[in-house]
Amino acid sequence: MTILFNNEKPFVEGVNINELTSIIATPFYVYSQKSITDTYKKLKNSINAEIFFSVKANSNLAILSLMKSLGIGADVVSSGELKRAISVGIPSEKIIFEGVGKSKEDIEYAINNNIRQINIESIEELNMINVLAKSLERKVNIGVRLNPNIDGQTLDKISTGRKTDKFGIAFDLLPEVCSQIKILKQLCLQGISCHIGSQIHNIKVFEEIFNKMKLAVKIVDENGFSIKHLDLGGGFGVAYNKAEKELSLNELSSLINSFFQNTTYDISFEPGRYLVAKSGVLITKILTSKTNASINFLITDAGMQTLLRPAMYNAYHNIVALTNNNIKKKYTVAGPICESSDILAKEITLPQQQTGNYLAICDTGAYGAVMSSNYNSKVLPAEILVHNNRFSIIRNQEKISDIIAKDIIPNWLKN
Repeated sequence: MTILFNNEKPFVEGVNINELTSIIATPFYVYSQKSITDTYKKLKNSINAEIFFSVKANSNLAILSLMKSLGIGADVVSSGELKRAISVGIPSEKIIFEGVGKSKEDIEYAINNNIRQINIESIEELNMINVLAKSLERKVNIGVRLNPNIDGQTLDKISTGRKTDKFGIAFDLLPEVCSQIKILKQLCLQGISCHIGSQIHNIKVFEEIFNKMKLAVKIVDENGFSIKHLDLGGGFGVAYNKAEKELSLNELSSLINSFFQNTTYDISFEPGRYLVAKSGVLITKILTSKTNASINFLITDAGMQTLLRPAMYNAYHNIVALTNNNIKKKYTVAGPICESSDILAKEITLPQQQTGNYLAICDTGAYGAVMSSNYNSKVLPAEILVHNNRFSIIRNQEKISDIIAKDIIPNWLKN
């Protein structure tokens, strides 16, 4: 999604951003409902597969409610995300629970809510689920998340499918896992899955995944099981800058059809970033400007506490000035946090800016608000959903008084 200018006024759909800044304290996130809906329809019309939204990308209840209205399932990685999905009415049979570190309490909650399946990521977890299921007198649907040892050709920090990554069960252990499941009477193997990382742009990577997972289906069949679900992960690449190429859905669709026609099991994917990244912008105010060693800094109220991706991943986000003029200048946009890594963009060209102006940081609908923090005792930002010419605050900005009130001073430190 891009900011649209009409008579030099910035808009998201039919909502004037200048009007939002007059009534809502910055920084705040704005999401376009149309962008999410259009992206989902484009994906769904391109590939013949079930879609489960990866909740970790954006877990706001309004976003999850929109996903539910579109008929999308949920892929969760914590009991907290599971509770969020259930609270908005996503049917239990459309929820998959995975994650490398599920607690006994997490698993018990999932069992009691009778979700579609729990994807196991270790043989130890397999046995733990069986024990819990027995104590609850329940039969539990499980999937096996495999580590296929495939490099997604992405950043190390978001790679999940190499043999050295912590995720999934080593592919070579699949026969052993099948043998173990035969012994564990409380478990019912429903599917197998994999996820090798985010921001996959090369279609050849998916070809490698599909080859490996078809082999996995064959191994499972040879070991006496017939699966119902094959989850092929997500990671569809999003183009944050002009140098990146968005994954071709036409190529993906052709590849799916060539591998998985007339199967006895259904195919699913679990995109997160792909569905919501482009839907969001982060609006921030310029607090001050300064020049150090010929670098022109714009210091904004949004920083790594609001948007962690640039500091953590060296990620690029296009920044648009909401106040335009004909004088161009190079700026480094930095946040207010007491860390040298708190840089949102380096040496970008913008119209000349001054204190009090606003900037829009683009493509922040995924891994933006969900990764924000209270570092430096900063408050979490507001979030706004736009639909046509209407908007709704879907999360209020925190109050510092509420954050401070959470701390407890022991009696022996009180005067």
